[in-house]
Amino acid sequence: MSQQMHPTVAAVTARITERSAAGRAAYLRRVEQAADRAPARHRLACANLAHGFAASEPAGKAALRGRVKPNVAIVTSYNDMLSAHQPFGTYPPVLKKAVVRAGGVAQVAGGVPAMCDGITQGRDGMQLSLYSRDVIAMSTAIALAHDMFDSALMLGVCDKIVPGLLIGALSFGHLPTVFVPAGPMASGLPNGEKARVRQLYAEGKVGREELLEAEAASYHSAGTCTFYGTANSNQLIMEVLGLHLPGSSFVNPGTPLREALTRAAATRSVQITRQGGEPTPIAKVVDEKAVVNACVALLASGGSTNHTLHLVAIARAAGITLTWDDLADLSAVVPLLARVYPNGAADVNHFHAAGGIAFLVHTLLRAGLLHEDVWTIAGRGLRHYTTEPVLRGDGETGDLTWEEGPKTSLDLDVLRPADDPFSATGGLEVLHGPLGTAVVKTSAVGPEHRVVRAPAMVFDDQADLLQAFQDGLLDGRDLVAVVRYQGPAANGMPELHKLTPALGVLQDRGQQVAIVTDGRMSGASGKVPAAIHVTPEAALGGPLSRVRDGDLVTVDAERGLLSIETHDGADLASREPTGRAPEGEGAIAGTGRELFAAFRATVGPADAGASVFPSYDAPVQPTPREVPVVQPV
Repeated sequence: MSQQMHPTVAAVTARITERSAAGRAAYLRRVEQAADRAPARHRLACANLAHGFAASEPAGKAALRGRVKPNVAIVTSYNDMLSAHQPFGTYPPVLKKAVVRAGGVAQVAGGVPAMCDGITQGRDGMQLSLYSRDVIAMSTAIALAHDMFDSALMLGVCDKIVPGLLIGALSFGHLPTVFVPAGPMASGLPNGEKARVRQLYAEGKVGREELLEAEAASYHSAGTCTFYGTANSNQLIMEVLGLHLPGSSFVNPGTPLREALTRAAATRSVQITRQGGEPTPIAKVVDEKAVVNACVALLASGGSTNHTLHLVAIARAAGITLTWDDLADLSAVVPLLARVYPNGAADVNHFHAAGGIAFLVHTLLRAGLLHEDVWTIAGRGLRHYTTEPVLRGDGETGDLTWEEGPKTSLDLDVLRPADDPFSATGGLEVLHGPLGTAVVKTSAVGPEHRVVRAPAMVFDDQADLLQAFQDGLLDGRDLVAVVRYQGPAANGMPELHKLTPALGVLQDRGQQVAIVTDGRMSGASGKVPAAIHVTPEAALGGPLSRVRDGDLVTVDAERGLLSIETHDGADLASREPTGRAPEGEGAIAGTGRELFAAFRATVGPADAGASVFPSYDAPVQPTPREVPVVQPV
């Protein structure tokens, strides 16, 4: 099916493999050591094993006492507050029943927290969001640490949950692992209309009631939000990594097909164990080629910028060193094939209907942009993911099969082939310059806005920028908003998506506007050029701490530049830092934030995944550091 690999994709893969040789080998040695001791429950002392099946039904006890039937761990992110995770409440009994039918036994091994960036935007809780990924990874490891299991089913959807589950699962790389999605909610209020009402509210032209009505019409039922943010980027990436069943990512909750796919995921979790005859440990699936495939799919679909953090962290968990420059080089040759909000008017349901992941994988394989020769939970070869599930009949008696997916797009306004793309390059650029290194998502930014050169207006808190907007201080001027002290070591690297409507208003008025920050923007952000994840961050003495109002800042997404000309002609490095780092006494306390001081003291930089975990080629824990408190001058 695939043509010869594109030379750039081949070269990037080769250098990742070479760069990662030591770390990958160390990781695989640990996996092999764990596999030699598995299935571990057979080695448990009698008291340990009895604890492990004490609460099981008689049939389950009998199965767990024996050595034949595989035991499948269910790790769930269920809660009934978040729409994307609410469907998981009914999954464990369904999964257990399907596992038993397939010849195994299943137990809910544990739960992981699931928080929503959409709820915490602009709130103190957002400062816990990125760290929750690593907490979820640790929670996953705790769930699997009982050594009772032969494979695992991971139930997760949204922003930090799926990356955290995957990082945790990779620490048990000898276990076959299937990720089980819940699907997106049905389409509600069109995304363009939602964005329009948000801007009207930012301008004071509609009230809170009108805004809430629009938001409630958009986020209206169980399932993932339908825009193409981090949650749906997660789903696409898991499928292209080969950890979802083919075609399962964007099937709506509560439908017969969704229910059939859930049962099929459980069946597959048994089949890919040693006892099932097709042993496929997750360490075998997530290798260098699979990581490159995930990067290509993210770029071709215009996915979330949050994955410039998550993919790096996921790769490191598998002993693979992925860099932003790898992403940038891939972006230069991977065409943009999808227009899904915020990169277009459509939502993920429209994307799925237009051909979805099956067509995306098909056209990228034909263009030589994806590696076909990879392992997946569906078997050897990414060609499995050019198929889509079809249910003949209804209910549990329905016959689920996979048939070849479409070979042409069913809606060229939403999804295009690789030889007729929306853009010849992907939706991501890496910027370098005297202000540091940053990433910018260009897929939603109009070409006329991709280069901004304007005086800086410096803010140390997003609330200060919003207040300046309300006070009219940003009106009638071109500006680059520098929002600093928002990095992982400062306050947990919160998303600053709440700034998008205000900056969008200014841009629509004809002003040149950009944002430069060591914080994050939501996977749903777009329109306004945003140089984000700037590293080194201001709180650790990075150049952003020395920027002052009036300095001329250039954000050039065309040439990959992030530069500055000081307004007083001073050398930037000679300036004393200004502003305030938020880690002063009592500055980050309340609403749980004080509990994460150890994370802020040990977290790695954004371009290494903003993780508290060491990589396999650097096995020593990061040394705790003092986060400097910079006094105003």
